Amino acid sequence: MIDSEGFRPNVGIIIANEHRQVLWTKRIRQDAWQFPQGGIKQGESAEQALFRELNEEVGLSSTDVEILACTKGWLRYRLPRRLRRSRRTNFVGQKQKWFLLRMMAADSAVTFDASDVPEFDHWAWVSFWYPLGQVVDFKQEVYRRAMRELVPSLNQITEATSE
Repeated sequence: MIDSEGFRPNVGIIIANEHRQVLWTKRIRQDAWQFPQGGIKQGESAEQALFRELNEEVGLSSTDVEILACTKGWLRYRLPRRLRRSRRTNFVGQKQKWFLLRMMAADSAVTFDASDVPEFDHWAWVSFWYPLGQVVDFKQEVYRRAMRELVPSLNQITEATSE
């Protein structure tokens, strides 16, 4: 499902723990790290896609997390031409709704075997802003915009754990 401007709808997922660190995942058989993300299917809401992708990519269910915030609008990034799968379509990149989630489950709940074709093979908790300097260059601006919009909601974790 590609819109008239060539962007595929997608969800981006930032999962934070009680220390306000974020779950950072490594692409399988690559030295490339990113936040979990995935496409929104026809007839699926962004929240439905969030929970489907969360389970497929890192093995977590809706009971393992709590939604803290979602970006208000679509954030877009263009894929470099060399990475576009087909030159016969008008596909240029992704438009994303980003979600900030609080991890409610134990770390052991994170797994990569919920999907027949895993996308990741390793993960780590990292400081909130660390991914900006590590993600592939064409995603850096969309990460920056999403994280800036969502960071105020990270304070909900501090407030909840300090009560």
